[in-house]
Amino acid sequence: TTMKKMIILLVAVLSMGAASAKTVKKVINVSGNCGTCENRIESTAKSINGVASANWNIKSKKLAVVFDDKKTNIKKIETKLASVGHDTQDVKATSKVYNSLPSCCLYRK
Repeated sequence: TTMKKMIILLVAVLSMGAASAKTVKKVINVSGNCGTCENRIESTAKSINGVASANWNIKSKKLAVVFDDKKTNIKKIETKLASVGHDTQDVKATSKVYNSLPSCCLYRK
Protein backbone atom coordinates (compact mmCIF):
# COMPACT_ATOMS: atom_id res chain seq x y z
CA THR A 1 0.00 0.00 0.00
CA THR A 2 2.94 2.37 0.55
CA MET A 3 3.90 1.93 -3.11
CA LYS A 4 0.31 2.56 -4.15
CA LYS A 5 0.22 5.79 -2.06
CA MET A 6 3.52 6.94 -3.60
CA ILE A 7 2.17 6.36 -7.12
CA ILE A 8 -1.05 8.26 -6.33
CA LEU A 9 1.01 11.12 -4.87
CA LEU A 10 3.30 11.15 -7.90
CA VAL A 11 0.33 11.26 -10.30
CA ALA A 12 -1.23 14.10 -8.29
CA VAL A 13 2.00 16.14 -8.33
CA LEU A 14 2.51 15.58 -12.06
CA SER A 15 -1.07 16.54 -12.91
CA MET A 16 -0.76 19.75 -10.85
CA GLY A 17 2.39 20.62 -12.80
CA ALA A 18 0.59 20.04 -16.09
CA ALA A 19 -2.36 22.21 -15.01
CA SER A 20 -0.16 25.18 -14.06
CA ALA A 21 2.03 24.89 -17.15
CA LYS A 22 -0.61 26.51 -19.35
CA THR A 23 -0.66 29.76 -17.34
CA VAL A 24 2.05 32.11 -18.55
CA LYS A 25 3.21 35.59 -17.58
CA LYS A 26 4.55 37.95 -20.23
CA VAL A 27 5.60 41.58 -20.17
CA ILE A 28 4.89 43.68 -23.27
CA ASN A 29 5.44 47.33 -24.15
CA VAL A 30 2.20 49.31 -24.41
CA SER A 31 2.14 53.05 -25.15
CA GLY A 32 0.07 55.37 -22.99
CA ASN A 33 0.30 58.42 -20.72
CA CYS A 34 -2.00 58.59 -17.75
CA GLY A 35 -4.39 56.92 -15.32
CA THR A 36 -7.13 56.91 -17.95
CA CYS A 37 -4.78 54.98 -20.26
CA GLU A 38 -3.93 52.61 -17.41
CA ASN A 39 -7.62 51.85 -16.80
CA ARG A 40 -8.30 51.34 -20.52
CA ILE A 41 -5.23 49.13 -21.07
CA GLU A 42 -5.85 46.95 -18.02
CA SER A 43 -9.61 46.58 -18.51
CA THR A 44 -9.17 45.81 -22.22
CA ALA A 45 -6.58 43.12 -21.51
CA LYS A 46 -8.68 41.63 -18.69
CA SER A 47 -11.73 41.47 -20.99
CA ILE A 48 -9.98 38.89 -23.18
CA ASN A 49 -11.01 35.30 -22.49
CA GLY A 50 -8.09 33.55 -20.80
CA VAL A 51 -6.45 36.65 -19.28
CA ALA A 52 -6.18 36.23 -15.50
CA SER A 53 -4.51 39.55 -14.67
CA ALA A 54 -3.11 42.66 -16.32
CA ASN A 55 -1.04 45.38 -14.67
CA TRP A 56 0.29 48.34 -16.70
CA ASN A 57 3.09 50.48 -15.27
CA ILE A 58 2.69 54.14 -16.21
CA LYS A 59 6.43 54.90 -15.88
CA SER A 60 7.91 51.90 -17.68
CA LYS A 61 5.01 51.60 -20.21
CA LYS A 62 5.08 47.84 -19.63
CA LEU A 63 2.07 45.57 -19.22
CA ALA A 64 2.54 42.45 -17.11
CA VAL A 65 -0.14 40.02 -18.24
CA VAL A 66 -0.92 36.54 -16.93
CA PHE A 67 -2.95 34.33 -19.23
CA ASP A 68 -3.94 30.80 -20.18
CA ASP A 69 -2.02 30.09 -23.38
CA LYS A 70 -4.64 27.52 -24.37
CA LYS A 71 -7.25 30.32 -24.60
CA THR A 72 -5.32 33.35 -25.90
CA ASN A 73 -1.87 34.59 -26.91
CA ILE A 74 0.24 37.76 -27.00
CA LYS A 75 -0.76 38.56 -30.60
CA LYS A 76 -4.48 38.55 -29.67
CA ILE A 77 -3.80 40.70 -26.60
CA GLU A 78 -1.72 43.22 -28.58
CA THR A 79 -4.32 43.37 -31.37
CA LYS A 80 -7.10 44.07 -28.84
CA LEU A 81 -5.04 46.83 -27.17
CA ALA A 82 -4.33 48.44 -30.55
CA SER A 83 -8.07 48.31 -31.34
CA VAL A 84 -8.70 50.69 -28.41
CA GLY A 85 -5.88 53.09 -29.34
CA HIS A 86 -2.73 51.78 -27.68
CA ASP A 87 0.37 50.88 -29.70
CA THR A 88 2.17 47.75 -28.53
CA GLN A 89 5.62 46.44 -29.40
CA ASP A 90 4.26 44.62 -32.47
CA VAL A 91 0.81 46.07 -33.28
CA LYS A 92 0.04 49.75 -33.92
CA ALA A 93 -3.33 51.42 -33.42
CA THR A 94 -4.93 52.95 -36.50
CA SER A 95 -4.76 56.76 -36.72
CA LYS A 96 -8.58 56.93 -36.57
CA VAL A 97 -8.76 55.01 -33.28
CA TYR A 98 -5.70 56.76 -31.81
CA ASN A 99 -7.07 60.22 -32.68
CA SER A 100 -10.35 59.40 -30.91
CA LEU A 101 -8.57 59.03 -27.54
CA PRO A 102 -8.99 61.85 -24.97
CA SER A 103 -6.28 64.52 -25.38
CA CYS A 104 -4.53 63.47 -22.15
CA CYS A 105 -4.04 60.00 -23.64
CA LEU A 106 -2.37 61.09 -26.89
CA TYR A 107 1.17 59.68 -26.53
CA ARG A 108 2.47 60.00 -30.09
CA LYS A 109 4.60 63.09 -30.61
